[in-house]
Order: sequence, then C-alpha cells, then structure tokens
Amino acid sequence: MTIRWMYLFLDTPAPQAAESWAFWGDVTSSTLSPVRGEHGQFATLLPRSGHPWLKVQAVDDGPGGVHLDLDTADRAVLVERALELGATVQATYHDVVVLRSPAGIVFCATVGEGGEVDRDVDSIADQACLDIPRSQFEAEVAFWRDLTSWTASEIRDDDEFVSLGRPEEMPVRILLQRRDDETPASAHVDFATRDRAAETARHVRAGAEVVATYPQWTVMRDPVGRVYCLTDRDPGTGSPR
Repeated sequence: MTIRWMYLFLDTPAPQAAESWAFWGDVTSSTLSPVRGEHGQFATLLPRSGHPWLKVQAVDDGPGGVHLDLDTADRAVLVERALELGATVQATYHDVVVLRSPAGIVFCATVGEGGEVDRDVDSIADQACLDIPRSQFEAEVAFWRDLTSWTASEIRDDDEFVSLGRPEEMPVRILLQRRDDETPASAHVDFATRDRAAETARHVRAGAEVVATYPQWTVMRDPVGRVYCLTDRDPGTGSPR
C-alpha cells in the first residue's frame, strides 16, 4: 500500500466557514474552488500553480479542527491496515471512510492519483502537527510511522517533537508533538516560511493575531479562533533551516 497524496482539511463550524475560508485563501495565496457537497460544505483552496493539497469543510457539530485525507489506489487496503494498527472507524460518507488513530486524530481513507506542488514560494502551509498526550505519544508515533511507511526520527526524552520523513513528492509533512499533559489529541497546521517576521506581519494584516513567539516558530490565531504556526522551515524542502 502506497500513499499517493495527502490533503490537509480545515474543518470549521458552518456559521464561521465563509470568514475562515476567505482568510485561508488570502494567506495561502489560493483561490476558493466552487463549493460542493449536499449543503455546499466542501471546497478546495487552489494554488496559483501545481496540484492542490488544502481543502476546507463546514461542519455542523463540534468546534472544527484539522484532519488528513490519505489518497491510495485501494481504500479497503488502507482501512484494513489502519484497523490492524489500532485505528477505529468513526463514520462513512458515501464511499469515504472516516477513521480515528489510537490517540483520536481524525483522518479519511480516500482514492486519488497525486500530483506536483509548486514550492517556489515565500511560504507554504505544508505540515500537519499532531499534538499528542504524553501517555499516548510513543504509540501514536508508531501508528503513523507504520501506516505511512515513512521513517520516524528518534524519540528522545529531551525533545518534544518527532518528524516523519515523507517522500519528496508528498505535499504534506507529519510532525508529532508530545504534550506535557493529557489534553485530548488534536492537530494544527504549520507554515514553512522564508521570512517569518514578514509572514507574521502579512498574516496579521489578513486578520490573524500573534499568540506567542519562540526561537523557531510563531503561534498564530486566525479570525475564527484556529491556532496554527509560522515556522522557520525552508518552503522548498520543508526542512528546518
């Protein structure tokens, strides 16, 4: 089983969806596709060039968040492998299977071919950071490592992050962050930026606010309350500078 493509989905409560979609279209320099779905609940953020990897969804229940869609040639094989590794099925939507990882991260089994990403940009929303409770961290790293077949960096007591080595053509990276507490698992989006200070100012002009600044990243909050980060990673490679 090979993952051919991966989408980052931004899930937003329906009353806030239009505002959220406009903001994310602005800061990713993307155009919103025509909406689709029975209630117009889905759309894609179309980049200026290359294949899209960011999608948006309006949800009726819960606060929203971030989830991943994993494209393969055989949905049933992906679902079977995920269940073997400890995932559970949450729901089905038409032929899409919605699952939860052992720690509770939502992802969908989808079918697709993949494409190419234009990385010659000043910033790119290219990473899903999975925030995992300390007690579940090692098992969650093993789950995503084994599901994707991507190599995981070493888990060290003094480091809160583990990264997975994605294939070069894959648009989305996965980073796992170990929480110090038992807050339920969640996910957020990370941007790679050439100039973090300039990107911070640009995002603030678009309506975001700065939550906190650290040596290698800045925590932001979008106009509807979604937390995300601007990092010093190279947009071309995704790797830290």
